[in-house]
Amino acid sequence: MNLNNIQPAAGSTFNSKRIGRGQGTGKGGTSTKGHKGQKARAGYSQKIGFEGGQMPLQRRLPKFGFKNVNRKEFRGVNLDTIQTLIENKSITGEITKEVLVANGVVSKNELVKIMGRGELKSAISISADKFTKSAEELIAKAGGKAITL
Repeated sequence: MNLNNIQPAAGSTFNSKRIGRGQGTGKGGTSTKGHKGQKARAGYSQKIGFEGGQMPLQRRLPKFGFKNVNRKEFRGVNLDTIQTLIENKSITGEITKEVLVANGVVSKNELVKIMGRGELKSAISISADKFTKSAEELIAKAGGKAITL
C-alpha cells in the first residue's frame, strides 16, 4: 500500500444529489419537487403540528391539569441515610442543612424534608424545613430532637 493507491472503504463515500442544474442531469426543471403546490415553492416551511388547514390535534383536544406556581419542592432525606453518615463519622453533633450540604446529600438551595425510612440509633438533634410524622417519632424514640426551621 502506497499513498498513491489509498481509497476509501467501499460504500463509505457517495456523490451528493445536485438538483436544479439543467435538464441533462435528470434533476433539473422542477428540481425533484414535483409540479406546483405549496411544497414546490421557495421559502416553504411548515409549522410544527400544521395539518393543512384542518384543526390541529393540539387544538382539538381539551386542556387539562393545573400547575401550582406556589408549590414548594422538598428534597427527601431518609433517616437511614443520616444513620449511615453518622456511622461513617461524616457527621458529629447537631445535623443542620449546612452539614447535609457539606456531605453532598442535598444542594444549598433545596428545601429539606426528613423522612422516616430506616431507623436512627443515636440521640441527635436534626434541623430541617419539614419532617414526616414517622421521622419525628423515630427521632424522639432515639432520644433526639426534630427542629423545624
